[in-house]
Amino acid sequence: MLKGIFFIFLFQLVGEVVQKLLQLTFPGPVIGLILLVIFLLITGNTRFKLISKSFEQDVVNAAQSILSYLSLLFVPIGVGVVIHVSLIEDQLLQVLALLFVGTLSTIGITAWVMQKVQGRAERKMQAGGLPANKSINEKINEQIEGQNNERKGGADEQ
Repeated sequence: MLKGIFFIFLFQLVGEVVQKLLQLTFPGPVIGLILLVIFLLITGNTRFKLISKSFEQDVVNAAQSILSYLSLLFVPIGVGVVIHVSLIEDQLLQVLALLFVGTLSTIGITAWVMQKVQGRAERKMQAGGLPANKSINEKINEQIEGQNNERKGGADEQ
């Protein structure tokens, strides 16, 4: 797990360096996270594995451990809001407008990404020769049943 934490922090450091060098207003850790996701997607879709399965599992375990403490990371933000409540009171309308727009855009983008992912999954299922009018769960169940039947048929022949 220590390797995984190091790997995650390494990409956070790379993100910070990129942010400082290019003088971006985007947070460095977010840039590092995006670079980490891109790296994992690229290495996961190639024939040549740049990282082993055990190392990949270390990264997953480290990420899950960090996520278990995610709620603690909101404490400093809450304290900051309480300390600077006078600033928020002065700009309450702007803050509420940004919260509303941010929430709507998050919901919209999440729905759009979900549609794209489901569409891609549907196309993969159709490419596998399964009828398009069935749900993904039904198609997966049919594939599993087919594989089980193949195994049973192979066992009967022996």
